[in-house]
Amino acid sequence: MTDRAALAKVFLNGTDWAGIEPVSLAGDASNRRYDRLTRGGESVVLMDAPPEKGEDVRPFVRIAKFLADCDLSAPRILAQDLQHGFLLLEDLGDDLFARVARAQPSLEHELYTAATDVLVQLHRHKPPELEPYSPEFMTEMAALAWEWYQRGIMGQANPDAFSQAFLPLLQAHASDQSVLIQRDYHAENLLWLPDRDGVARVGLLDFQDAMLGHPAYDLVSLLQDVRRDVSPAVEARNITHYIEQTGCDDHAFRTAYAALGAQRNLRILGVF
Repeated sequence: MTDRAALAKVFLNGTDWAGIEPVSLAGDASNRRYDRLTRGGESVVLMDAPPEKGEDVRPFVRIAKFLADCDLSAPRILAQDLQHGFLLLEDLGDDLFARVARAQPSLEHELYTAATDVLVQLHRHKPPELEPYSPEFMTEMAALAWEWYQRGIMGQANPDAFSQAFLPLLQAHASDQSVLIQRDYHAENLLWLPDRDGVARVGLLDFQDAMLGHPAYDLVSLLQDVRRDVSPAVEARNITHYIEQTGCDDHAFRTAYAALGAQRNLRILGVF
């Protein structure tokens, strides 16, 4: 038994799920891993986030509470060990948007409208204190793609040239930092919960890296998803839907959406 497994067992022994064998559920792009525990018709999820590998469950706990206070479906936290990096979470199931949309294409419109409505609801609430996803930071992230490609072509990179061109665009069109952005708001991180009502039908998973940013950012993440092709009709319909529901300036929002789409996709290219 590994040290983490032993610690997990001690943690679970202090809950109602003592003696239930965890079954691996998933990992993600971090050092976190997830296991499912099943008993009869019930199940829960164990998050294992090793502090010695730079993980910290406290932001997840904090943001989960905020989202729940906004009447959104973040997993309820059933037990926690902040020191060792374990959380026992409500199990929201396996019906990721990406899987549901693939199995039932006719539901795409309903899924994405519901996910857009989550952002409308979220953006009506004053966010907690968080680090800003500022134009300067966004430019630094987007510049990674420029650096890699320039180094590959020329043998060296000059990120300043990119920053001098890109930063003013974000400062002019996407400097708003008024809402909580989840940053990875897309079909692989959203769960369909059709037995619930309204915005609660969308289960939220990956939000521990939330920051303060522009209201268009998570909508870009949702509708310009690099993991699956969202139809142009669904994208156009939900941009319009968000603008109509929030009353924001149409031209300014669409301009910010375009700028943030470029930033986000450059960042993904540079990182991955």
